[in-house]
Amino acid sequence: MSEYWNLHELVGAAYRQLSRNEWDFIVGGSETESTVRRNRIALDSLALRPRVLRNVNRLDWSSVLFGRKMRLPLIMAPIGKQQYHGGAATVARVAQRFGCAFSLSSVNAMTRIEDIAEAAPEGANIYQLYIRGDRDWITRELDRAVATRCVALCVTVDTTVISRRERDFANRYTSQNRRRFEGAEYQAGFDWEELLWLRGKWRGPLIVKGITTGEDALQAVSVGIDGIYVSNHGGRQLDHAVGSIDSLREVAQAAAGKATLLVDGGISRGTDILKAIATGASVVGIGRLHCLALAAAGEAGLARMFELLEDEIEIAMGLCGAVKLGELDHTYLREVIPIDPCANAYDRAFPLLHLPRHDYR
Repeated sequence: MSEYWNLHELVGAAYRQLSRNEWDFIVGGSETESTVRRNRIALDSLALRPRVLRNVNRLDWSSVLFGRKMRLPLIMAPIGKQQYHGGAATVARVAQRFGCAFSLSSVNAMTRIEDIAEAAPEGANIYQLYIRGDRDWITRELDRAVATRCVALCVTVDTTVISRRERDFANRYTSQNRRRFEGAEYQAGFDWEELLWLRGKWRGPLIVKGITTGEDALQAVSVGIDGIYVSNHGGRQLDHAVGSIDSLREVAQAAAGKATLLVDGGISRGTDILKAIATGASVVGIGRLHCLALAAAGEAGLARMFELLEDEIEIAMGLCGAVKLGELDHTYLREVIPIDPCANAYDRAFPLLHLPRHDYR
């Protein structure tokens, strides 16, 4: 895929391939989209502090997730709607090839967890669960995850109420009544007591996705949660929330090494990944970017995304003087004033994109 020399070109190709409705669905957020922008600003507010005169001839950017070694410290974040180029099954297959984790959304109508097990039988596949039923319903979903050999279960907890995603409203791409989905009362009523019950039912690693505060991180650790996935849903749920990397710092301090930390939210470049690792994450989630790479050129485009991210990670590690990811910590970071904080998130992550401003704000 030498046609794509950088990530800008992949994102630009996706823009040309997608309809306006599809593009806005992927890149948009809730209401004023302040959380989307804060995710990017939080990343841009951290500068890297390189160390020099270190032997960086042999670099190791592998990671470990629940005892499983991964070639790249990445998880493909769960996406509910992927209807092009084979969808989530294609993503899982390429993630397996590049030694990364993959998470399937339980509300992905196009792909079942059984399809993922067939597409990527040796992959680090994780089943992400929205609570849409009672305890009997949950038990049946857990049985499916066991039968398909999922390496972990991930329960999303930041969707008790579905937000207003106003780009979709403006495009008439969704219904105002979409909060009244089947099983909404179970998602709204899922609490710490129910999570504790689920912890007792699921014997493998259990991840809770959507924790953004130290208080909730402490409680998650107290009930035996193995993984805390710091996420504000990519800015698609609560508007005016804190940027994910800022939340990660708070959560990492509270968890104090008692749970594996994952994070997503605006992460688009190799340097973003290093910043997340240095802040305390073991694995970094890629959401919108992998959707756009898939839309741009299918399986080959997604593979090219992995190649480019791996190249960016290698360069950033070498220039920072870090031989292994485990060496990265807060001493490699410094808070700075972000460049052009009023700019759009895509302007900052992909300054060569040159899309019409009204198409992506």
